[in-house]
Amino acid sequence: MDEIPDIPVSRTRLESLSTAELIKLADSFGIDIPHGLERIFIIEELLEYSNTGIQEKTDDLEINPDYTETVALPKQYNISYIEVIIRDPLWVFVYWEIKVHDREMHEHADDFKGYCLRVVPLSEKNTELIDASLTVPINAYDTARYLGFAEHSSKSHGRYIIKLAVMRGNSELPVAESLPFCLPKLIENEEINAMKENPLFRFSGVQDLSIIKNTDRQSKIKRQ
Repeated sequence: MDEIPDIPVSRTRLESLSTAELIKLADSFGIDIPHGLERIFIIEELLEYSNTGIQEKTDDLEINPDYTETVALPKQYNISYIEVIIRDPLWVFVYWEIKVHDREMHEHADDFKGYCLRVVPLSEKNTELIDASLTVPINAYDTARYLGFAEHSSKSHGRYIIKLAVMRGNSELPVAESLPFCLPKLIENEEINAMKENPLFRFSGVQDLSIIKNTDRQSKIKRQ
């Protein structure tokens, strides 16, 4: 079996990679990925291969039965949290965890309607601009999501927080909140479609998006 590359192979790490990067990693392992295979199955193949390789390596280790060591659990084990990783000016990768006790309490409630991410723009003074926020529903089994920022709030200056909440009845109950983050600024006072010369925007895939603005929708309604 080929040697496993010296990179952390974990579900969180793999989910943060693009499909093309996953296929390239699989090639480095010598894994044959069929054309068109969904990324979730590619990730499972990589995790299975990695765990198998680690097991084969550890089977050859000599363990001294006379020496044992108790390892304490990390201080942040089994807590609710949400983290944000900025990929480029258009996309962020968000991953989270919900405390087991809280998850069981919410999901067994009669009024449980799922979870959501609330993207909240911030003013220059870090005031939450609730009226400009948006809600992204997520499934109970989700642990990560890419979020796109094709259009930034004119009031936020590219500064946001993301809140993880549980939907109970008609209410959103807070679960965790990210630290404030700023998306990279590119060209001042120019529309997003005029930023094609910046390599960060080419990497983000903005040229492949069809962005419909409110004025476009209103024009279409009038023509109809």
